[in-house]
Amino acid sequence: MRKDIHPPYGPVVFRDKAAGFAFLTRSTASSARTIEWEDGRTYPVIDVEVSSASHPFYTGTARVMDTAGRVERFERRFGKRR
Repeated sequence: MRKDIHPPYGPVVFRDKAAGFAFLTRSTASSARTIEWEDGRTYPVIDVEVSSASHPFYTGTARVMDTAGRVERFERRFGKRR
């Protein structure tokens, strides 16, 4: 492999502020902001909008759209298309 062409790969904390959830992993992403983790070390932190702690699919709060009812309501309002 060629040297000096890959970004640095190291520990990073990803934090979901909406859910109050954070996890430590390794990534090539970097940040100027840091956070002190549970082990007492300081790591770069990246704030994310959605994670598995706040996404409706993973939390079980996803709603199923009633597409059949919506189609029927549309057809009642505007008539069936032939």
